[in-house]
Amino acid sequence: MLLFVFNFLSLHQNSNSMEAVAGIKYTKSPKGNKRYVRVDLDMYGENQLLEDFLDMIDIEARNGEPTYPFEEVMKAEFERRGLEYNV
Repeated sequence: MLLFVFNFLSLHQNSNSMEAVAGIKYTKSPKGNKRYVRVDLDMYGENQLLEDFLDMIDIEARNGEPTYPFEEVMKAEFERRGLEYNV
């Protein structure tokens, strides 16, 4: 069973109303708080809402990283490959 684990702290800190769902398991901290959720990707891997949620986690993790203009990146890549970049 393929599982994906992501930090669950920001979701439902005190959610006692969460019901058991097939393919989704919660891991608790030593204090008993829900900390992680494991999602069976064989069951939910094609779920668009889950994909969007995981994309948002990735975006948040990259917040504050430097950004580069597309043209600058393309020009550098073409030069690296020894090609001429014409826009």
